[in-house]
Amino acid sequence: MDDVEERILRAIQDGIPLTHSPFSEIAGQLEMTEEEVISRIKRMQEKGIIRRFGASIGHRDIGIVANAMCIWNVPDERVDEVGSIMANFSEVTHCYERPRRPEWNYNLFTMVHSYTRDDCEEVAAKISKATGINDYKLLFSEREFKKTGVRL
Repeated sequence: MDDVEERILRAIQDGIPLTHSPFSEIAGQLEMTEEEVISRIKRMQEKGIIRRFGASIGHRDIGIVANAMCIWNVPDERVDEVGSIMANFSEVTHCYERPRRPEWNYNLFTMVHSYTRDDCEEVAAKISKATGINDYKLLFSEREFKKTGVRL
């Protein structure tokens, strides 16, 4: 990583400006062109310096305070089919398979965020009906810990 890439990473590591042209603003701060900044970011992704570039919404800040990990006991031969159905629900932000354990028979997990616990329960009921999977539980978050990415 060269000095320019390091300067760009420092400029974006805490988030990009919420403006129409965030990379133009960053370019102005770094005395570069917008095209140079975008090109360098793409190159850093290709080189593996940046693994992903995404957005993170502070859902609690906008009132979405009910967060439930729905755990599902899905027959192994139906995991792909059921996982695809679950992942297509707009209320599901994460859907993944995990190995079963002797004391833990759940193998498919979906994360649902909503405004109330009742809303999360309704979503889980809709998913259950759509998939025919009735063996599930909801584990509600009690508190959120600060989420941050890698820092230079």
